[in-house]
Amino acid sequence: AEADVTLSVNGETWLSFACTPTDLEALAVGFLFNEGVIQSAAEVMSVRVCAEGTHIDLWLSHSAAKPAQWRRTSGCTGGATTAQGAPIPMLDPPHSTLISPEQLLDNMDQLFSNQALYHEVRGIHCAALSDGQTLRLIAEDIGRHNTLDKLAGMMSTQNIYPENRILLTTGRISSEMLQKSSRMGASMIISLTSPTSLSVQLAEENGITLIGYAKRNRFNIYTHPERINLDAP
Repeated sequence: AEADVTLSVNGETWLSFACTPTDLEALAVGFLFNEGVIQSAAEVMSVRVCAEGTHIDLWLSHSAAKPAQWRRTSGCTGGATTAQGAPIPMLDPPHSTLISPEQLLDNMDQLFSNQALYHEVRGIHCAALSDGQTLRLIAEDIGRHNTLDKLAGMMSTQNIYPENRILLTTGRISSEMLQKSSRMGASMIISLTSPTSLSVQLAEENGITLIGYAKRNRFNIYTHPERINLDAP
């Protein structure tokens, strides 16, 4: 399913998501968090999805200025971010916990096994939050950007912040995906497919380990390989 879902903040229409109409409350909260509008779910007074599932009405404990322009993000179904594209401080500094190649690939196997909607209908992206051992949260959507916003919303509303914070995704890592992951305090991002040149640059600058083409028995390390224990048996 693909739906056009409108987000209103403090009674003002902000934008519409092209999304899979699931976990819409988390999508709204996570989007505002990843855009730097809020710092935690504690600032959200109420969030309600209308009966038809086409409108999210969210009220904050403070005023919030609607961005004058939105910048369309890359990829099919796209997304939106503030036109300024200004860096947003990450939630916490990335940690340096080592992970073995076997653990890394096992995490990707867990991601594939837990894609409930993908296994039912295909044609959908998935992202997950891992502590390095097990998946703590998982989100699915037609838009890869939406999966990270949903994860951010789940993290904030459920207060799940593992010290070792690894994000896994089936989607390409663009600069916007890297920015959202950095905002969520990820020390490592692992993708089934490729990163862009700008995301590699941003990962290097922000101290994030960026992994691409992680599947079966191989993966590519693009930045900060020190977190991968290559001496593990």
